[in-house]
Amino acid sequence: MTVVGKHLAVEKIATGISSFDVIAKGGLPKNRTTLISGTAGSGKTIFAVQFLAAGIQGGSRGVFVTFEESATDIRKNMLSFGWDLAQWEAEGKLAFVDASPDPSVESFEAGSFDLGALMARVQHAVKKVGAERVAVDSLGAVFSQFSDQSIVRSELFRIASGLKSLGVTAVLTAERTDDYGPVARFGVEEFIADNVMILRNVLEDESRRRTIEILKFRGCDHQKGEYPFTIVPDGGVIVIPLSAMHLSMKSSDKRISSGNPQLDEMCGGGLFRDSVTLISGATGTGKTLTVTQFLRGGTSNGERCLLLAFEESRDQLVRNATGWGVDFGQMEREGTLRIVCDYPDISGLEDWLVTIQAAIKEFRPQRVALDSLSALEHVGTQKAFREFVIGLTSFIKHEEITGLFTSTTESLMGGDSITETHISTLTDSIILLRYVEMFGEMKRGLTVLKMRGSAHDKAIREFTIDKGGMRMGRPFRNVTGILAGAPVHLSPSDLERVWSNVGDRDSDAPERRKS
Repeated sequence: MTVVGKHLAVEKIATGISSFDVIAKGGLPKNRTTLISGTAGSGKTIFAVQFLAAGIQGGSRGVFVTFEESATDIRKNMLSFGWDLAQWEAEGKLAFVDASPDPSVESFEAGSFDLGALMARVQHAVKKVGAERVAVDSLGAVFSQFSDQSIVRSELFRIASGLKSLGVTAVLTAERTDDYGPVARFGVEEFIADNVMILRNVLEDESRRRTIEILKFRGCDHQKGEYPFTIVPDGGVIVIPLSAMHLSMKSSDKRISSGNPQLDEMCGGGLFRDSVTLISGATGTGKTLTVTQFLRGGTSNGERCLLLAFEESRDQLVRNATGWGVDFGQMEREGTLRIVCDYPDISGLEDWLVTIQAAIKEFRPQRVALDSLSALEHVGTQKAFREFVIGLTSFIKHEEITGLFTSTTESLMGGDSITETHISTLTDSIILLRYVEMFGEMKRGLTVLKMRGSAHDKAIREFTIDKGGMRMGRPFRNVTGILAGAPVHLSPSDLERVWSNVGDRDSDAPERRKS
């Protein structure tokens, strides 16, 4: 333990599990027992094995006590995560205590029951390998056959006190019947452990979503609430501590080109290097074109660019870019562009976040474009989607990457909200693309709605699309209500009254009136 003032603080050990130590504020309390409770499929066994695996990889040996699956099955199952338990056993870094049921032996309850012999085996295994970590999986598998609650409680206390006397840091798994019901099956497991964590695997809108919650850490602090996590091959449990993130991203005043000089001028000189820009508009307004120009602007400057596409195939993207005079194939061959495209529904939002982060770490781009957020919006709940966007924008900013996201509005002409899930506050800049009906003809309009830390053009400008890409035109004049989707053409007398009213409140009105 460490000294805080005149008191001894509970010492923690880092588990080595990705981001879990962030919400645990340093890891699990040392030389104490932690109960991990969850429903079927929530990831209890994987977490327990990963706790040992991360410790072994960091130099701490371990013992795994199994009451449910056989040691043979566990060795085989964990190979998919890159954990060769048999190899660690051969090297004397890991020991198994296999107390799983023998299918050839009929199980029955007879008289009193104690775990004295089992604890002796555990003690021997700990001493044999010099273990500092112990995982027990799972308590319910051995106690479910005993109806006497007093026996269950006393034997659970024996396990907890026995592990504490060995001086190891231990995790015990237990089952629960409902994700938001009692902590564990017998109702006593949580009282014998120093710490309690809950893993959930909740079905929300036909999608499964895993979360982890630290219910209590006796004598020490931790982050409160549920945190999403996912389980991936060659990685195991990855916690996504969204609400534990800090607003500590760097901020640069360096400008980069959007790929369109006229749009750069509207943005006050270009986009900021470590900013995230949202392009919002109806289908066909030019969002993918804006992304294409953004990528061309980066590769022409020698920057590496990553395109995450969830609405069109790679061949479609290459064909469309060629139509605007941009050769995605050549950019890929030169190594300045990488395209990642797939159906959004093949993974959950937490999995997509981990996949995207891995792609960014591996390719190390200076620019990332995602087309589009709307395709991912329906993969999970609104809360999960917002957490995904928070996690991605935070990661991009910490990596000092320029991000460009697109979002499709449901309304063709405009609407009350920029995005249906109100994620616009999470981005630094917003560019709106709109259709504008003018005397029976559909035109396109663009405006820079928001740009944090910079002055920008406030006008709504007409633009056209041709083989050269996006061409900016003059601002719309004598028209109001464009963004709301109900443009109204003003007569000279109407316009005079409007500018007269504006002039009473706005000192710049005369100059704008002249233009």
